[in-house]
Amino acid sequence: MRVLVIANRVDPEPGHVGDALVARGAVLDPVWREDPDAWPDPADVGLVLSLGSDWSVYWDHVGPQVDREAAYLRAAVGAGVPVLGLCFGGQLLAHALGGRVEPAPRPEIGWFAVESDRPDVLPPGPYAQWHVDRFVPPDDAVELARSPVGSQAFALGSAVGLQFHPEATPEMLHRWVSQGAAELAARGVDGPAIVHEARSRAAEARDRAVVIVEAFLAGLLAP
Repeated sequence: MRVLVIANRVDPEPGHVGDALVARGAVLDPVWREDPDAWPDPADVGLVLSLGSDWSVYWDHVGPQVDREAAYLRAAVGAGVPVLGLCFGGQLLAHALGGRVEPAPRPEIGWFAVESDRPDVLPPGPYAQWHVDRFVPPDDAVELARSPVGSQAFALGSAVGLQFHPEATPEMLHRWVSQGAAELAARGVDGPAIVHEARSRAAEARDRAVVIVEAFLAGLLAP
């Protein structure tokens, strides 16, 4: 199965989710948000994985790239191609399918549990999170999970959007914390504690990602 992985050039790793897909026979094909003209026809891929980003869907200066990816995700869902969106990818998926993205009432940066309606296939966590926006799922979507800040997961057709980061490995979080040190300090967030928790939870985080990937591939997260 060919999996198209949409990412920013500076943050390309699919982490635990990518590892779980490869272990189940997937071939990962990375493409860049900054170069949408190079993307294949969505009908030629078996699955689309849209990763996180430090962008916001509503930023004017990335509007053309956001519009192109939104159109691509809509086309993939319209063709019945499974689409999995993670954090920004989930926000963009909600935006593409008729929901909306807005500033969250407060950031979620660190490790947070979610309230899951399907804990057998969407474990309640805790998960790594790093976002200041939130998605509001499309009206015809099924919400699968939430936190006090907002929706955490939805399903619509062949698409599933997640607000959290099941893919995040300790190495990825160490890089995010290093690159975002000024932001974390301004928000009063303990970056080293996030990395320490990532290392202590690495095995369980990997296992939760496997559960989500298997459920998604089997269609068990579908409405």
